[in-house]
Amino acid sequence: MIRKILHILFLPCSEATLLMEKRNANTISSREKRKLNMHLMICKWCRMYKQKLEVLDKILASTFAERGTEINDSEIQDFKNKMFNKLNF
Repeated sequence: MIRKILHILFLPCSEATLLMEKRNANTISSREKRKLNMHLMICKWCRMYKQKLEVLDKILASTFAERGTEINDSEIQDFKNKMFNKLNF
């Protein structure tokens, strides 16, 4: 019960996922990073989401490295957005 209250007060999951994306794009502030780390300590679902993002980033990077094709962060983000929209996130 206490975890649920802390979870809502500190940072909701919807904001945590956004901050994870900002961290991947290296546009996160130190305050946001602290809030995200605090959230990840208490939310197992967001920790799993973070792991899935890391796997997806590695797969995309290795796929494009094998092809010899350069891809920038905005193209990766566009791809992720399309995937999330199709999965109804």
